[in-house]
Amino acid sequence: MCKPCAMAGVCLCTMQSYRFAITHPCSRIFPSAPPLKRGTKTSYSYSKFLKASLIAFILTSAICSRSSAQKFEQLALTPPMGWNSWNTFQVNINEQMLRDMVDAMVSSGMRDAGYTYFVLDDGWMSMQRDTNGNLVPDPKKFPSGIKAFADYVHSKGLKFGIYNCAGTKTCAGFPGTHGYEYQDARLYASWGVDYLKYDWCNTDSINARDAYLTMSKAIRAAGRPMIFSLCEWGNHGPWLWATNVGQLWRTTSDIHAGFDKDLNYGTWSSYSVMHIVDLQNKIRQYAGPGHWNDPDMLEVGNGGMSYAENKSHFSMWCMLAAPLIAGNDLRKMSSETKEILTNKDVIAVDQDSLGVEAYRYYSFDSLEMWVKPLKHNEVAICFLNRASHPQTIDYDWSAHVLTDTVSHIHIDFKSEGYKLRDLWTKKVAGTTGTPFKQTIAPHDVVMLRLTKIKP
Repeated sequence: MCKPCAMAGVCLCTMQSYRFAITHPCSRIFPSAPPLKRGTKTSYSYSKFLKASLIAFILTSAICSRSSAQKFEQLALTPPMGWNSWNTFQVNINEQMLRDMVDAMVSSGMRDAGYTYFVLDDGWMSMQRDTNGNLVPDPKKFPSGIKAFADYVHSKGLKFGIYNCAGTKTCAGFPGTHGYEYQDARLYASWGVDYLKYDWCNTDSINARDAYLTMSKAIRAAGRPMIFSLCEWGNHGPWLWATNVGQLWRTTSDIHAGFDKDLNYGTWSSYSVMHIVDLQNKIRQYAGPGHWNDPDMLEVGNGGMSYAENKSHFSMWCMLAAPLIAGNDLRKMSSETKEILTNKDVIAVDQDSLGVEAYRYYSFDSLEMWVKPLKHNEVAICFLNRASHPQTIDYDWSAHVLTDTVSHIHIDFKSEGYKLRDLWTKKVAGTTGTPFKQTIAPHDVVMLRLTKIKP
């Protein structure tokens, strides 16, 4: 631990208490500098110590900033959008089916709506590494190899993503990356990988922060810019330490296609859409351009939820500035599913360059109002009806002032007028000069974009 950090009791390079810091980034510079204790005798004066500490702090601040900020910058300045194979297919994937899915991603309009990353999840590799320690694509599933498949993805104007795990094995029991971080990163780079999802199974006795930092450094050393998606389920508070490690981090357990009921598997549970929504409000301040809270992939179109529930799910993910990673069978999309996933007005709220998550403005009797500040002093509002019966909203704008400590907005509707546009009906819904009244169906939403009326 370096001397200035010891004086402060926290790592001044990472602002993390030493009670929680497992590996101090300055340890290689001051490996023998112990924390100062009251009454410790020194062979130099206190003033000399302060000078020495100041010099040490200047040096270590520069070096620590380099060691902790190793991810590729200028990636994911808005939440990543794409498709992932897991939610529908798990490990039951093959090259031809996935090529068909790539084609469907283009022909369905998903690519043009902004879905860019095509991500292979677990199950693409063989059960054993080769004699050189390299991961081996399953030859039955991918007879042409991963490089050829990545080239096909790129030829369609998409970017290619792949999966592995920080543990000794992946969640499905395939070879994990623990101990092979730099070797695997070089392999991914040689294949043209643009996005790595990195899971957290089979990680007994492994420190999360160290594991993800090591993989982040390995990606950087491999030399190919990749989005790094941390998938450790929010168990170790990645929003507190992963800003310089990756571009997004999971905040909860796995999602399932259910609106408000979790699924219990005995040793763990998959969460409903509403359970996940409830866990986001207190961590919104940690997200922003290049570093996003990830409430998990979309379940739109996977069965288990009604049209209204799917619409609410998608609306809330966009309000939360969440990565939009679809997981449905794109070859068999219903018109309703396609309508939801490609609604460019709603997507624009998610992709707003201000990069601020929504906050819950109020909640009463299962009726909630969420507010998302947007660029150009615009605002998105989502009225969410969590009840199993219709509810009527009667909202007097003039009685409320919108403020936010994250974006620092301050909107007084008594002195500022806004035009309302309903993002699902795509119609003008009045202005803030009159109360907004509408009945909302069970488990449904009304989503508005507020644009300031010019004098």
